[in-house]
Amino acid sequence: MALSIKDAEPVVAKAKAERRRFRRVPVDLAGRLFTPGDGREARCTILNLSPGGAAVTCEIVPEQGTPVVLYVDGFGRFEGTVARHEDRSFGISFVCTPAKRERTAEQLTLFLNKSLVDESVLRRHERTHQKGFAKFTRADGQIVNCEVMDISVGGVSLKSEVRPPLGEFVLIAGMAGRIARHHEHGIGIEFVGQDKHAPAQEAPLKLNIVR
Repeated sequence: MALSIKDAEPVVAKAKAERRRFRRVPVDLAGRLFTPGDGREARCTILNLSPGGAAVTCEIVPEQGTPVVLYVDGFGRFEGTVARHEDRSFGISFVCTPAKRERTAEQLTLFLNKSLVDESVLRRHERTHQKGFAKFTRADGQIVNCEVMDISVGGVSLKSEVRPPLGEFVLIAGMAGRIARHHEHGIGIEFVGQDKHAPAQEAPLKLNIVR
């Protein structure tokens, strides 16, 4: 029996939420890859990471479907299988519990927050309740100072006097995003840098973040 539009709305919303929740975050982390089937082990570099999987480059390039164990510096141990091969990397689909995925999502949120926040400003304001300051770059090259209000794997809410139009693409801490909403204090940005369903940016942008 076909779903009506009204009945389908919760299903679509849940699917979109899951896609945001498992959005891949660009990283540059060291790790180790182990293939239990033949006992091989080698160092690797993690290119992107999500609660559901990762993309890595490694001396070992296992065949698709091969069970592997991945150790990611700062994130721990993941079991999974090789899901796909790309030009110089391959993807791993994690096999883990919902609790492990939640912990990974929390770790990624902290990782993103550390990348976004201007740590020198944060140190100067360490006795305040501010979450920190950052900058984002607009499509026309304008660099805008802002304050991080909250952040998740899927996006970030910023306090900003500048409110680009909805749908405009921006860069923040090396992450591509689009303006998803305006709110009382500023804007909400949805990360799209690793979302294959998102339109590509017309031109590369350069972001200056004070670390």
